[in-house]
Amino acid sequence: MRRLLITNLLSFIYLCIPSLNAQVVLFDGKGSAYTIVIPSLSSTIEVDAANLFQDYFSRITGFQLPVIADDQPATEYEIVIGNSNRLAKHNINIKQGEPGQDGFLIRTKKKALFISGETPQGTLNGVYTFLEEYLGCRFYSPGVMHIPLMEQVILPKIKDRQVPVFTYRELYFPGRQDKEYRAWHKLHTHNSVQWGMWVHTFRRLVPATEYFISNPAYFAEINGRRIPNGQLCLTQPEVYEVLIENLRKNMEKKPKAKFWSVSQNDNYLACQCTGCREAAEKLGGQSGVMIDLVNRVAAEFPDKVISTLAYQYTRRAPANVKPRSNVNIMLCSIECNRSQPIASDPSSASFVKDVIDWTHLTDNILIWDYVVQFRNYISPFPNLRVLQPNLEFFAKKDCRMMFQQGSGPVWSEFSELRSYMIAKLLWNPYQDAEKIIDDFLEGYYRSAAPFIKQYIERMHDELEKSGDRLWIYGYPYDGISGYLRPDLIREYERLFDQAEDVVAEEPEILIRVQTARLPLEFAILDISLHKVDEQLSWIRETERSMEARQDMLERLDTFVVRCNRAGIKALNEMGFTPEQYRAQITDFLAKSTAWHLALGKAVTMLTPFSPKYDAGGAAALTDGIRGINDYHYGWLGFEGEDMVAIIDMEKEITIGEISADFLQNTQAWIFLPKSLSIEYSADGVLYQEIGKALNIIPFNRPGSFIHTFSVPAGNINARFIRIRAESLKTCPPWHIGSGKMCWIFTDEIVVK
Repeated sequence: MRRLLITNLLSFIYLCIPSLNAQVVLFDGKGSAYTIVIPSLSSTIEVDAANLFQDYFSRITGFQLPVIADDQPATEYEIVIGNSNRLAKHNINIKQGEPGQDGFLIRTKKKALFISGETPQGTLNGVYTFLEEYLGCRFYSPGVMHIPLMEQVILPKIKDRQVPVFTYRELYFPGRQDKEYRAWHKLHTHNSVQWGMWVHTFRRLVPATEYFISNPAYFAEINGRRIPNGQLCLTQPEVYEVLIENLRKNMEKKPKAKFWSVSQNDNYLACQCTGCREAAEKLGGQSGVMIDLVNRVAAEFPDKVISTLAYQYTRRAPANVKPRSNVNIMLCSIECNRSQPIASDPSSASFVKDVIDWTHLTDNILIWDYVVQFRNYISPFPNLRVLQPNLEFFAKKDCRMMFQQGSGPVWSEFSELRSYMIAKLLWNPYQDAEKIIDDFLEGYYRSAAPFIKQYIERMHDELEKSGDRLWIYGYPYDGISGYLRPDLIREYERLFDQAEDVVAEEPEILIRVQTARLPLEFAILDISLHKVDEQLSWIRETERSMEARQDMLERLDTFVVRCNRAGIKALNEMGFTPEQYRAQITDFLAKSTAWHLALGKAVTMLTPFSPKYDAGGAAALTDGIRGINDYHYGWLGFEGEDMVAIIDMEKEITIGEISADFLQNTQAWIFLPKSLSIEYSADGVLYQEIGKALNIIPFNRPGSFIHTFSVPAGNINARFIRIRAESLKTCPPWHIGSGKMCWIFTDEIVVK
């Protein structure tokens, strides 16, 4: 109650400062002389805008204003909403300054208040802005608003004309699913009647399931073979005909849709046939081949906008072809570093050039930008300082359509803050980002805000000091020498402890703070898989045993419980759930705490492992810490090589069985070995074969999984054990990397 009274008092003082020169007293504490006026032939949106104003004004003051049409006699005490006849009577020109589809004017004149846009949507946007900027309302996230209670509402003289910098503003975060949140923040969505198809549409327009068997030439030729899971062959005339026919059928189903995507599938597999290679040379690159096709499609449908991607292999602007005026280019920044603003980051120079080159060809550009960590949505991702300068850069380059890809319907680190912040910047990217952040933190986390602000600032400062890059496909461990150093992690924990303490008696705010803490908890759990130090480790070792740390198990359980409480159903864009994460850790611990004879024994590698995936070196094969079902954790990688290693057991012992784990993930070009052969020796010179385990798992089995190869030893006596895993060395003919080097990934060699 005390905080509410302070908020009311501050709101009252703020609004009363200019009262000596005030033009409009909407509410004097007892009542109001004002009436809301709308056009007599109001659109549905204008009626909604008037009802919205009436509803919030009633919540703020406790007084309900009447709504009348402008065919009623005028008075001097009017709140005019929409394109009313009152505008002409007061000599107010809405179109002055070109407000466009979404812009508006908020103005006081004499005793009247006007909120009007050139379009009904602009009027509605104006009402939302008035509620926020002049009455102090806030919409922080779906279900979390601030609506002040005011004893008086006194307005200064206002002449506020706003036009959004970006004409299309889409934000891909959980809040976008809430219609009121989207409307309040003036956001668009491609899930509307305006969009008929949205990106990666080749697979829908010419589906391989329907055409590949009968017409393989429709599809990309890769390494001399036609494959169904790549791109289309864009120089095949029949492909164009099929695509046009199927596109037209889709348009007939959605006649109101204006935008239709004709765009590449989500892979790099552009056709390598002679016709496509010659077309690329003639048209200035793969993007030229794409634009040539899309231009022909756009000519068939001049009343539609045909959208296509400038993405990965088509990102570079073509040299010898220009998009038609009704072709929209979706230019994607997927490769860019997120630790520095794009405009000033040397590693993003090629993307900056691409932006400039495309703007020389067309002004019909939608920027597809990426603003979260996609491999681990819930990982710390200190990119808040680049959001504003990046949007400002795009605005200065006259890119007027913006799609900010967050975590979609799934919660990600500070997704409420990011969503709120980006929504404001999409309207006006020249705002002070720090003020937006502070406004959100103070309203959303209340008295815990200073500690969370310190956490955010400290992490961003440390990232900048380290000079490390920040990628959208990364892991917490990537920051182990920078913003996620062990000493910093402990400091971050202290800050969140303090944040929780100050809101301990406010359950709703405490839950918000604990949810904000989840990325830090995930970083601790995940980094501990790498056994960084005694505190950041899952396993406690003694001389003859290894056991899971109970405190870490409790931390994992708390993490999963709080994820479920917050409705977090996925930890990454592949839908990996918190429960699956717990199961993966549980399996890791069961294997990693199992004692075996080779634990800690010296390993000599006879074939080199890749420095890209070294898992700490040869010792990883006998350190007891097992790899999980993700090739970034605990695996030794061998590219185009067999794996041959020798373990020195230090003395001759009796051996009953030898096994080793291998990973298969064909999407990452990782295959199981063809076989695992085991030999033994007493002196390290003369070896005898123990046996061989053949692979029985199909190499084309999809997904990522671990398989254990085991060879029984029959209780032989040996000191030295030589292990050979026979690799495929190159990807098989059916694979997209056919003929190129592939990998084997191995982990613990277990001797029993």
